[in-house]
Amino acid sequence: MINQPKVKLGIVGVSRDCFPVTLTQARLAALMAEVKKAGLPEVYDCPVTIENEKDTMAALAWAKENGINAVCMFLGNFGPEGPTTMFIQKFGGPAMVLAAKEEGKANLASDRGDALCGVLNFSYSVGLRRLKVYIPEYPNVTPEEGVKELADFRNIARVVIGIKNLKVIGFGPRPFDFLACNAPIQPLYDLGVEVQENSELDMKCQYEKVASRTAEIDAIAKDMEAELGSRNTYPEIIKKMAQLELAILDWYENNKGACDYAVFANKCWPAWQPVFEFEPCYVNSRLTGRGIPVACEVDLYGAVSEFMAECATEKPATLLDINNSVPADVIPAGANLAGADLKDLYMGFHCGNTCSDCMKDCQIKYQLIQARLMSPDITKGTLEGQIKAGKSTMFRIQSNSDSKLVSYIAQGEFLDIDPCSFGGIGIHAIPGFARFYRHVLVGKRFPHHGAYAFDHCGKVLFEALKMLGVEDINTPLPAGQLYPGENPFAI
Repeated sequence: MINQPKVKLGIVGVSRDCFPVTLTQARLAALMAEVKKAGLPEVYDCPVTIENEKDTMAALAWAKENGINAVCMFLGNFGPEGPTTMFIQKFGGPAMVLAAKEEGKANLASDRGDALCGVLNFSYSVGLRRLKVYIPEYPNVTPEEGVKELADFRNIARVVIGIKNLKVIGFGPRPFDFLACNAPIQPLYDLGVEVQENSELDMKCQYEKVASRTAEIDAIAKDMEAELGSRNTYPEIIKKMAQLELAILDWYENNKGACDYAVFANKCWPAWQPVFEFEPCYVNSRLTGRGIPVACEVDLYGAVSEFMAECATEKPATLLDINNSVPADVIPAGANLAGADLKDLYMGFHCGNTCSDCMKDCQIKYQLIQARLMSPDITKGTLEGQIKAGKSTMFRIQSNSDSKLVSYIAQGEFLDIDPCSFGGIGIHAIPGFARFYRHVLVGKRFPHHGAYAFDHCGKVLFEALKMLGVEDINTPLPAGQLYPGENPFAI
């Protein structure tokens, strides 16, 4: 996938000067041996072991020279708190800490590292410098355990680096009778995201500007035809859709500006269809599937949420309406509901923006809802069918009306059950969703769009949100634990 950060993770050993530096060096070597054994890519150990501030500056120079953009401070022994946290402060990128467990009783007589104690003082010093550092639930690790934590941190760091270098590009305002997803943009700037808002006319001009690049349009059209095969039910609009894809990609290349990555939130109705005479959904699906999310309906925060989900998993994501309840007669007898009750099921739907790789079956269709108001001929271009069964994470970051960031994360599954309906759609199961829906999604006034990762990545997104300074993170609560404001007599 394109449009995602490449994480180069540096591991920097630290050693308090009253402990033997060889203890840290030997333990770091054992950790790196496990890293290589596990095949964890782009992980490098710093040749400098930090014992003092001069070592800190030498380690920073190494990180800069080698393009290190995320770091793990490794306490092979107690570690010097000042020089260690000074490195993190001056480094500026995502940082975590790991500490070495004692290997066995043979080491305790003279080679004890006391890193369990060192993490406590490290945490205190991090607080003094007001730094956001990832500290795992169990930071004291064996080399084998350390590899698992490093793998998670690489994903967390990818999300954080991506957000800090992201531009979200919007085209057009929301319609008056569909105000959901409007939200203050100040919190996006607080996160480090740049915002570029444009008119729908800008996209029309851009679309016409690339019309003469026929060879490129033909190449994209050919690629679309190869992807769709027999599912290409409206071949007469393929070149129009290819021209739009070229227009968006051209805008992407020429408008990232000072940012490394970009996502889109494009208006797609009601004026789009009479002007362009096709739906943009299939194009959105293709670009999102390649790592450039194109959110529907000018949903800026939806596009950012999709991007974070893609960075967390290195897989395509999608944006869906949390749409409709599931009638009992849709569910076959004895169906596996992935731990959920019938009331916890709902259908995730959108007109047709989910990439084909994430669909069980799909084909180009026309948008039934919009065709009620306009000719079906100008609503062709959705990618419709059942979403593929498997693990998923529903996620959203959002500004509320007070310009405060709020978020939710809920892991679940798309079920392999026919939704018996239209659009790009799937039956989604989240244990405890009915209460979560009422007391988080409704209770905290989240809009109807959710981003969906096609894997379980709640741990990664939760920690990334914390590192980005988001404090209001909502997750489903187990039975018996009340949400704030939940009526205990109504359960």
